Amino acid sequence: MAVRAQVAALARDWVGTPYVAGASVQGAGCDCLGLVRGIWRAVHGAEPETVPPYGPGWADLARGEPLGEALARHMAVVPAGTVMAPGEVLLFRLRARGAASHLGVLVDTGVSPRFVHAWERHGVVESALSRPWARRLAGRFVMG
Repeated sequence: MAVRAQVAALARDWVGTPYVAGASVQGAGCDCLGLVRGIWRAVHGAEPETVPPYGPGWADLARGEPLGEALARHMAVVPAGTVMAPGEVLLFRLRARGAASHLGVLVDTGVSPRFVHAWERHGVVESALSRPWARRLAGRFVMG
């Protein structure tokens, strides 16, 4: 199975995992970064670097784009304007002037694109990549 297809399938396997800030255990709990970390481990083995401690409001205090920079160190950056493909890691900017701080995995494209992400109070869910989400897209990456 190609890596992107594997990543999309693994993301869907995490649906239903409860939201637990800072965690990364399928079925037990994770946040959005923990979801991507868990998928990374399933695809590549050990995580490429240690994640520093972070709290729920870390992005409000961040300078620059620490999450985007970390993703770019270990994944291929997908050029803006290229056609989206299932298995891409999506980085979202939730606040207009804040650091990009939310992650998801694209699992379906076409007429109704969908992505999987860990959402506080909802756990890991599959959501439509609706216009409000698409407007917040700050970057796309491939685990390859």
